[in-house]
Amino acid sequence: MKTSWRSASLVAVAAALALTTACGSDTPSGSQNVGAAPAANGVGNDYGAGTSTPTPGAGQAGAGAQAQTAGQLAVKKNKALGEVVTDSSGMTLYRFDKDTASPPKTNCEGDCATAWPPVPASDATAAAGMDKTLLGEVTRADGTKQLTLDGWPLYRYAKDTKAGDTKGQGVQGTWYASAPNGKKAAADAAEAGAGDEAGAGAEAGDLPGLSTRQDPKLGEVVVDKNGMTVYRFEKDVQWPMKSNCVGECLEKWPVVEPVDAADTKGIDTEVDGRRGYVINPRADGLKQQSIDCWPMYTFAGDKKPGDTNGQGVGGTWYAMAPDGKAIKK
Repeated sequence: MKTSWRSASLVAVAAALALTTACGSDTPSGSQNVGAAPAANGVGNDYGAGTSTPTPGAGQAGAGAQAQTAGQLAVKKNKALGEVVTDSSGMTLYRFDKDTASPPKTNCEGDCATAWPPVPASDATAAAGMDKTLLGEVTRADGTKQLTLDGWPLYRYAKDTKAGDTKGQGVQGTWYASAPNGKKAAADAAEAGAGDEAGAGAEAGDLPGLSTRQDPKLGEVVVDKNGMTVYRFEKDVQWPMKSNCVGECLEKWPVVEPVDAADTKGIDTEVDGRRGYVINPRADGLKQQSIDCWPMYTFAGDKKPGDTNGQGVGGTWYAMAPDGKAIKK
């Protein structure tokens, strides 16, 4: 037993030293807080509420969030996203990557359900031309019934204040407007050719966790599992590794969550002989992937695969190359 315990301890110490050797740490040695809980003010959560207050009346967690029924669903044409599903009031409906569709299961509870009010299953009617057999329901932890589309639970976004708003698109890299078939609207737009010129024609589900694409202006850039451009922030620190995008910054620049090196294609997992493909031990408890010790982000202003709207923003945000360098073209 004593030998086993000592071996396990040595492995843990070796792992910690490997991280420090590769990229340093943004917290004192021995207190990286990799698994710390997100801050109470909402910074570092999975739902993009940040430190802002949700729109009054947009919904409360649990039963209160179920008050506004969906009614007659509709399919609206969005210039950036293609066809998106809305409720009877024209409010965009979203799906959450951390939910599951088979079987249907919601993982948005508590404060998350305040920022993203669940859509009630009662009184929902399929839109014209929509396959009504795709509509269903899932029972939430509080016993209420939430509307599903092809198994995916549907939500509204509290910061959408008027019909046609799509402010929830891409939030934290996990929230997307729903297409009429239950897929992500952005992915459907890409399939229809919206991103083909930028080399983003493949459906998001076909991509590895991280890969690259050839951009006509920027060259080879890193993209996430959804085909969205990955960026780095010039105000971050490479050594010791530290992210300086915190709080409300994360609403616009969601972190790229950890991706196993085996689930990558074309990414440099070793740079200049150093193991620079490591997890950034952020002080807020979020786990963030890095390349060459540079933390990775996507941009909420990119609406579809192939977009590079974050390029050059503030003179500090740049698309990331496969070796972690900033692409400044």
